[in-house]
Amino acid sequence: MLTLKQMRYFVALAETRSFSTAAERVHVTQSALSQQIKEMEVSLDVQLVERLPRDMRLTRAGQLVYERALVLLAMTREMESEVRLQDGLSGRLSLGVIPTIAPYMLPRALTRIKSAQLNLDIRVREAQTADLLKDVSSGRLDAAIIALPYNIGGLIAEPLFTDCFLLAGSKARLAHLNQQMVPMRPTDVPPDGLLLLDEGHCLADQALDMCQLTRAEQTVDLGASSLSTLCGLVAQGFGMTFVPEIALKAEHASSPDLAVMRFPDPQPARTIALIRRASTPDASWFTDLAALLAEAGSELLYEARMRG
Repeated sequence: MLTLKQMRYFVALAETRSFSTAAERVHVTQSALSQQIKEMEVSLDVQLVERLPRDMRLTRAGQLVYERALVLLAMTREMESEVRLQDGLSGRLSLGVIPTIAPYMLPRALTRIKSAQLNLDIRVREAQTADLLKDVSSGRLDAAIIALPYNIGGLIAEPLFTDCFLLAGSKARLAHLNQQMVPMRPTDVPPDGLLLLDEGHCLADQALDMCQLTRAEQTVDLGASSLSTLCGLVAQGFGMTFVPEIALKAEHASSPDLAVMRFPDPQPARTIALIRRASTPDASWFTDLAALLAEAGSELLYEARMRG
């Protein structure tokens, strides 16, 4: 009889195509993983893997087992999630957050959870939106905080708050723009010297969309993986970038020379949302979590607007 452990090992092997890498992923020795795969083949009386000198491939039977194992493991994770959260916002919660939200919002949210004395054990994973959507869909995560607009497929999204984008640069550069006395729209921002996050970050894609630009038209392609890196650079005069409101207080603290400018209404913005699977029943924990996160976000927005 196949076990869930064997299926987890086999999925890791199928996705990494390496016994050593798969063993690292599931935190066992290579020999232990190899033994479990052999036991699967004996149990099913079929070869699942073609073992080559420097590679491995799934047989036709192996590909079928891989596809079925993905479904069974996702169902198992969803069942575990439902049992853990059946009493509302308590127990263990696996939460994903994108990098342009996590460092600003999580400290506030976790402080609120602690103050509410909730019996909640949160496991946080920070990753880009596409990876979080996959993990929520597969059951690896119970929920995730992302930025919309974004195609979330069949997942359920609960909007938390609207996070406006500000133009950020050095004090001298933005003072020069203010002297022009002409309201600047995102499409007026010159592409030369516009610094954005690396590809895959939704904040970069949203910024390009606001400016009606493509990566090819962005003449300075920094490819930074951190919003803090961008803010530090533009504060010293290396171009301009876009900063979401929730990041303003933290980035001002780390880069005192950073200056920002608001766009005229309607201001460009993103919607911060909490997502979950549509199949998750009795989502009272989800509603409670969304309310808590919305309060934390509102605090950050209030502080940002007090700064101007």
